[in-house]
Amino acid sequence: MFEMLGALLLLMIILSSAVKVVKEYERGVIFRLGRLVGAKGPGLFFIIPIFDSMVKIDLRTVTFDVQPQEVITKDNVTTNVNAVVYYRVMDPEKAVTQVERYQFATAQMALTTLRGVIGQLELDQLLSEREDINLRLQQIIDSATDPWGIKVSAVEIKDVVLPKEMQRAMASQAEAERNRRARIIHAEGERMASEKLAEAARILYETPGGMYLRTLRTISDATDEKATTVVIPLPIELMEALGHKKKE
Repeated sequence: MFEMLGALLLLMIILSSAVKVVKEYERGVIFRLGRLVGAKGPGLFFIIPIFDSMVKIDLRTVTFDVQPQEVITKDNVTTNVNAVVYYRVMDPEKAVTQVERYQFATAQMALTTLRGVIGQLELDQLLSEREDINLRLQQIIDSATDPWGIKVSAVEIKDVVLPKEMQRAMASQAEAERNRRARIIHAEGERMASEKLAEAARILYETPGGMYLRTLRTISDATDEKATTVVIPLPIELMEALGHKKKE
């Protein structure tokens, strides 16, 4: 009786080790006596106990943060830069056989690439060309991890932290730039106003009676409120008729 129970228990253990279930987003990489058989899944399948072993690989997109790195830019400015990397396993067999701990290897490749690329850039490029830098990082890391069956879909620089002294210097520079633009805009406005005034003066001078009409309009504006003095202008044509010639 005990022998039958022992045999039954042993059979159940063997069957449980032979039956494997792989989820939709996973693949099982099978080795038989140390040799690669292939990747199976998803679903239910059987392996040969003792002779076969299986490694499960997750095929979903993985996101990880590259911790802030202190990097000196090309123009000798110390910055702290961090990024986020998105990747997924495209070939489970390569991810198991071509590299040990593909997650750690991908993270280290992203870290070293980030430091190398940022060190070749000037601070202005780092702050203004973020999209181009992200694309460059993605292409370099993807080409390096492609032999491992890893596809890097995106790399995004999250934050660039500058020293306090550099932040104050950049704030002063920005303020000086705003002041310069304000002066230019003010000078441009003065120039346009002077051109309009010169054009108006020319039109009034060339139009007979124009100056007289303008004078009446000015008096009307000045006497909108109660005034104690009334000014009556004489037309220029009347002055000429009285013998006052207009100076050329």
